[in-house]
Amino acid sequence: MRSIPLALGVSSLMVAALHAQEPAPDSITVERAVHVCAACHGEEGRSDAPVYPSLAGQMPLYIIAQLRDFRAQTRAESDWQAYMWGVSALLDDSTISGLASYYAQQKPAPGKGGDPRLIEAGRKLYEQGVPARGVRPCASCHGDNAEGASVFPRLAGQHADYVLRQLKVFRTRLRPHGVIMADETRNLTDVEMRALAQYVQSR
Repeated sequence: MRSIPLALGVSSLMVAALHAQEPAPDSITVERAVHVCAACHGEEGRSDAPVYPSLAGQMPLYIIAQLRDFRAQTRAESDWQAYMWGVSALLDDSTISGLASYYAQQKPAPGKGGDPRLIEAGRKLYEQGVPARGVRPCASCHGDNAEGASVFPRLAGQHADYVLRQLKVFRTRLRPHGVIMADETRNLTDVEMRALAQYVQSR
């Protein structure tokens, strides 16, 4: 397993904040919230629709951070901005923590196949990066098997369409906390991003 780089240090304050002492989540409230989330993200967080990310097996700190960003209206992709802003506004910190714990414990769906050539190109990018353009290996933050680590999300098995859309969004101002990813995607071509998306979907 590769060691996680200095990028984790950049997120250390956020990790500390996310670990702050919070009231224990109310199980009934969390159960109701899970039921609402399932309408888009699927039963137990295994989404069938490429437009919605799968949440099963996701890093809990990542889920907490994203829900808080939606609640603060600082994560603002136009395709579901209004809905996620509205839903997250109803969640207090303890319920968000409970949701994160629930989804982290669910079994992820298996990876899906795709274009073999794109998958192989994506594997090389994921494992090696593009040193000549300053693009680091994705594995250095997201893990050798795309399993995620700490505040860096699990990518394995995620819908390729969703991953590709997010890679493009990081080039904009719609995800202002994605500073690391903004730097990485700036030097990737659209074809390379498509290959990466295909690869992580296959994991």
